[in-house]
Amino acid sequence: MIQHTDLSQPIYIRLKEMIRNGELKQGEKIIQEKIAEKLGVSRTPLMKALLALENEYLVESVPRRGMFIRSLDQKEIIDIYVCREAIEGMAARVLAIKKSPLIVKELKDCFAPFISQDYIDIDAYAKADENFHSLLIRLTNNAPLDKIYFFSNIHDKVTGHGLVRPPEDTLEEHFRIINAIEAGDPAEAEKQIRLHINKSKELLINQYNIDKSE
Repeated sequence: MIQHTDLSQPIYIRLKEMIRNGELKQGEKIIQEKIAEKLGVSRTPLMKALLALENEYLVESVPRRGMFIRSLDQKEIIDIYVCREAIEGMAARVLAIKKSPLIVKELKDCFAPFISQDYIDIDAYAKADENFHSLLIRLTNNAPLDKIYFFSNIHDKVTGHGLVRPPEDTLEEHFRIINAIEAGDPAEAEKQIRLHINKSKELLINQYNIDKSE
């Protein structure tokens, strides 16, 4: 049973995790009575949490039918990557201008455990990847940028799709981004993060075209 002063916040976090790990699947109808019973909470904080998720486009209300887990089609996922290129490119540029050793250390710490490893745990790397991309935004200390990123919930939508490329393809790319930030090179930092995101976007586009042709 969830116990918290403001029940809606832990319910919100738990529901988001259920969406991301597949307990609640895209397109699935949300049966509030069942979820309330499962989490041991009342309907009022549950509804508040669902409304927060609806604002982030993870849940949708369908008139006369109820609430559903929102389905993202391939085009929407690709569009998200276009948004990420712009937003994270700007964030990398800002961090390079700051050229802070503390910021660089925090970014490096995300991937330090995976250096020179023969085998990289995919789940651990996925969490590190998510943390890294979130840190790029948060460490700018730019409230409007952070609010845009949070409101659109860009990275959570994409991470729900899973890692697009394996660690052996992206680990070096992450360190190229970090090295450009450490060098205080805004143009190179933005270039590297855009290349990194664009490679995944192009892979998704190619896969989408293959799926359509089959």
